[in-house]
Amino acid sequence: MPHVLIVDDDLSTRDALAAIIAEDGLTTATAGDLREARIQLVRQMPDVVFTDLKLPDGTGVDLFEDLDPRSGVEFVVITGHATVESAVSALKMGAADYLVKPINMQRVKAILSRLPRAGDLKAEIGTLRGELRRMGRFGLMLGNSPVMQQVYDQISRVAPTAASVMLVGESGTGKEVAAQTLHQLSLRRKHAFLAVNCGAISPNLIESEMFGHERGAFTGADRQHKGYFERANGGTLFLDEITEMPIELQVKLLRVLETGMFMRVGTTKEIETDVRLIAATNRDPEQAVLEGKLRLDLYHRLNVFPISLPPLRERGKDVELLAQSFLDDLNEQHGTKKHFPSAVREMLLSYPWPGNVRELKNYVQRAHIMSSADSDSTATVPLQISLSKPTAGTAITIPFGTSLAEADRQLILATLEQCSGVKTRAAEILGISLKTLYNRLVEYGNDAGRADGDDVNDEPQALGKADA
Repeated sequence: MPHVLIVDDDLSTRDALAAIIAEDGLTTATAGDLREARIQLVRQMPDVVFTDLKLPDGTGVDLFEDLDPRSGVEFVVITGHATVESAVSALKMGAADYLVKPINMQRVKAILSRLPRAGDLKAEIGTLRGELRRMGRFGLMLGNSPVMQQVYDQISRVAPTAASVMLVGESGTGKEVAAQTLHQLSLRRKHAFLAVNCGAISPNLIESEMFGHERGAFTGADRQHKGYFERANGGTLFLDEITEMPIELQVKLLRVLETGMFMRVGTTKEIETDVRLIAATNRDPEQAVLEGKLRLDLYHRLNVFPISLPPLRERGKDVELLAQSFLDDLNEQHGTKKHFPSAVREMLLSYPWPGNVRELKNYVQRAHIMSSADSDSTATVPLQISLSKPTAGTAITIPFGTSLAEADRQLILATLEQCSGVKTRAAEILGISLKTLYNRLVEYGNDAGRADGDDVNDEPQALGKADA
């Protein structure tokens, strides 16, 4: 039977907590200060500790530091309204949750319903570590590069806690998949996981979508609507592109984080919610604060545990692992047995993937679609060059006095290199026919042969003004 230790210098608080915990069939011990608490720890090691942050002879954090992190004891800190920031600091240290005085007993029950399963959750995370070594998979995430190993370590530590998480990474790096993995490895996994793209909802509707509305609250509100915070009660709410949320709504979001209460649009009745927030952005959040896109106080509330998701170009051979996984899924869906030819594998590793995992998945799907029905390999389709962000090496410098012919040569060869040797794509970018490109390469002594299916029947064109 799980055992709970309650540490608080207020007798009424200790008695109230002990009564509600006993109703759930758990045994309890109580202490009024650190000295008594340490005595109780010697008598019986608890599964859960509820401790006030301010004690007569120290702080609850002192007690937290007394125990080995490997002991598996879960800590829930108790704080007054004036010291919520201290509770957030305790979450960063590894506390599972926190309560604000006056204590809401329904919230205590919600915490108790999750905490007894924490040991099983930690064992499951250990099992996932074994899968990572064997298959390169961690929950819903795939990849075993060193940078991803660091991400998995961070997720393993923060997932079982109630700490808010801020995911930062370029577009397409898999922030929502990371958020889903956090949820599935948390004590809230039996409840809802809801994802909201803050930049995709009209500013006029986002408050209604987040908090809900009553019938008649505004034109078109012909029925009551439950918002994301109400539907995600007990679970996890993922706020993607948080920097796109209107500033006036950020104020209301901050209040929900502080009080656990919100109001539907069109009413003054407060509704309680118990939601864990995971926020994400593809921008530098500190820069967003400086630009007035994100409130500083909200940023600190959400940034309890920041996790940076690396771009695909920094993940090495994870590219092959991901591409093969996407191809395996397509083969299963369509009853095919296609594989990547060596030329495609080489392109996958040499391309910088500005669109990250999302771009890679789209490319694998194109390669599968474009392959012939009777072929056992994917098509060698050109990689698309993203216009969103230039990558290193995409500019060439031509000194003053260089001849037009030499400038043409440098431009053609540099473009071909950026296209990983795919001549059809290079010709498209240069605005010349494929036959013209081949003629120029023969002239430069760089002809590597024509790719299968290349159409070179167009008339030769000059690269100068005729191609502009």
